[in-house]
Amino acid sequence: MGTLFVVGTPIGNLGDLTARGAELLRTAQAVIAEDTRVTKKLLMHVGSKAPLLSFHEYSDPRTLQPIFRRLEAGETLALVTDAGTPAISDPGAYLVQEILRQLPDTVIFPIPGPSAVTAALSVSGFRAEPFTFFGFPPQKKGRQTFFAGLDAREEALVFFEAPHRIEKTMDALVVALGPERRTFVAREITKLHETHYRGTLAEVTEKVKKDSIRGEYVIIIAAR
Repeated sequence: MGTLFVVGTPIGNLGDLTARGAELLRTAQAVIAEDTRVTKKLLMHVGSKAPLLSFHEYSDPRTLQPIFRRLEAGETLALVTDAGTPAISDPGAYLVQEILRQLPDTVIFPIPGPSAVTAALSVSGFRAEPFTFFGFPPQKKGRQTFFAGLDAREEALVFFEAPHRIEKTMDALVVALGPERRTFVAREITKLHETHYRGTLAEVTEKVKKDSIRGEYVIIIAAR
C-alpha cells in the first residue's frame, strides 16, 4: 500500500513553504490539489514535475478512484490545498476520511506548514488557551442559530471569512456578542497588503467596512 503525505502550503508568501514540504512535492509520484491552477504555480516554484490530480469540494466521488489505484499500487502521493494546511476547513478532510475507510492500510503522514489560524493567534495579543476554531460560519442554513449560540461561549473564538461575506459576518457578531468584546481581524496574512485590525468588536467592524474588502480574513474574538 502507498503513502499519503498531507503537506502544508504557503498562505501567501511562497517563502514560507518548509524545506521538507518542498522536497516532498518534488519527489511525490503525484500531487492531489484543490485547484490545479494554483498548485501548478507552487510546483513550478519548487521545481516539481509531479502530475496533478484534482480533488475539490464539488468533485464527483468517482474522482477518488484514480487516487485509490495509485495508493494500491504503492505510490507516494502528496495532498495540498490552495493555502495552508489541508483538511482544515477544506475538502481534503473528506479525502483523508475516505482513504482511511476504504484503504485502511494506507500510511498517512503530516508535513506541517503554515496555518492562518495559529499565525493570526500569535499576533492577536490575546491569551487563547482554550480557543475554538469554527472555520467558515454557515452561509445560509443554520446561520442564525450558529451566531445566536456564540454568546454562551467563554473561550476565544476563531473564524475564517471570505471577502464577499465579511461585512455581514462582522455585523452578525456584533449582534450576537455585543459591541465591546475585544477583537482582532487579520486580512491577507503574509501577503503584500496584509492588514491587522484591533479594538472592540464594533470598532473593528467599522475599520473593516472602511477598508478595501479584499482577501481572506481571520477573525479572533477574545475570551470573556
